[in-house]
Amino acid sequence: MSENDRKLHREAALTAGRPAPHIPPRRTKAHRIKDDSEALAVARELAHEFAPGAAVRDRERRLPIAEIDRFSQSGLWAITVPKSYGGAGVSAVTLAEVTAIISAADSSIGQIPQNHFYMVEALRLAGSEEQKRHFFARILDGDRLGNAFTEIGTKTPVDFRTSFRERNGKLLLNGQKFYSTGSLFAHIIVAVARDENGRVNLVFIDRAAPGLNLVDDWTSFGQRSTGSGTVTFDDVEVTPFQIVDHDVVFERPTAMGPFAQIIHSAVQVGLARGALAETISYVRAHARPFFELSIEHGYEDPHTIHSVGDVSIRVHAADALLARAGRLLDVAAADPTHDTVAAASIAVAEVKALATAVAEFAATKLIELGGARSTLESYGLDRFWRNARTHSLHDPVRWKYHHIGNYYLNGLLPPRHGAI
Repeated sequence: MSENDRKLHREAALTAGRPAPHIPPRRTKAHRIKDDSEALAVARELAHEFAPGAAVRDRERRLPIAEIDRFSQSGLWAITVPKSYGGAGVSAVTLAEVTAIISAADSSIGQIPQNHFYMVEALRLAGSEEQKRHFFARILDGDRLGNAFTEIGTKTPVDFRTSFRERNGKLLLNGQKFYSTGSLFAHIIVAVARDENGRVNLVFIDRAAPGLNLVDDWTSFGQRSTGSGTVTFDDVEVTPFQIVDHDVVFERPTAMGPFAQIIHSAVQVGLARGALAETISYVRAHARPFFELSIEHGYEDPHTIHSVGDVSIRVHAADALLARAGRLLDVAAADPTHDTVAAASIAVAEVKALATAVAEFAATKLIELGGARSTLESYGLDRFWRNARTHSLHDPVRWKYHHIGNYYLNGLLPPRHGAI
């Protein structure tokens, strides 16, 4: 694709979607969460608030702007900032559980901060001391980071044409991104871009920077309110202070890859929990007995009882694998070696593989056991399957099984990157 073609493509994207919502600069400082137990308590409180509106937000593709503001102002978006910089520095076990709790209530809201946490971890691993102090302080105060990572129209999702080059004494960033989850709600957009040497970097850009444009053009049938659409950069001026080397975190053993993936895994675990909870609630309230049975209520049907038991076992197994993966990830973060990082990566791959299957299974059983009336749009119960199927496509589960099998059968360590 020529430079002129890319320019035309960017211009087409800018006119294809809705204008990005206005996100004003943060006016108040966020609450600061002290520790893991407080993070979990706050997550449960917010999940209770977010759940009632989830079906309507999904049906109307309504961006959860107020909910995301409540989410970040609660302090939960800063829980991975290290304690030495004023954060809670929670464990990976806690981060995964917070994500699952929120995702059970609304999986779009649960997914939105995934890339925010990824960028916080990148700062921890590769940022300079000055960058850490500056950006961690903003995050603790409530500023949100948004993702501008993946591009379309390239050979693979990790081929990046977006780049910054020096021109007339200025560093100028140009390119276009898609699947930019979180950016519509962000105060800072983090672009993945190549420098003149071809190295991949993270570029932290204030939302209002001239030449940066956000487009609300996400039209997927699932995860409808994540706002995962287009971001374009046209001669956006940046400085070296805004740039963090991204390649370096994968050139040595770090827990960056499994850290990114455990959050995605937790979204699927949350979806499975949410589908199971909706199944129990709906069947208890609405399901009718099969006409061949002489019972009073649908929840007395022996096949329904068996199915709910089956789904419950699978969800609890996913819960256990998520907690195990978090513990191994904490070990790898504290002592990053080839072996500890590989063990964490495989553990996270295991929960991702199982949780993806369980979420889709639980979502299917929700409709099966609910009966024909459960398909009515007013209930919005189909969102669990649509969300689980859509979110699973971030990286193919079939490759999880491949790396898991190679690890246990042949002793081969998985590759180090953000998708394993």
